[in-house]
Amino acid sequence: MTDQENQLAGLDLDTAIRFRWVLRDIRGKRTKLSPVRPNDLRTLIAMGLVEMQDEMPVLTSKGDRAL
Repeated sequence: MTDQENQLAGLDLDTAIRFRWVLRDIRGKRTKLSPVRPNDLRTLIAMGLVEMQDEMPVLTSKGDRAL
């Protein structure tokens, strides 16, 4: 994946690291232990990396590739 395809590459370092951990927590179904900040969730949904299914965040294929 090139940097242009990876949307996390365009973010500042702290935000990219935080989003990567959020994506890992979502993939590992650990959002009850580590809740996702509402603003981060909205941003990740807008970026197409996460979607809501049955009121739970799940990675899209794009989100999975970003990890």
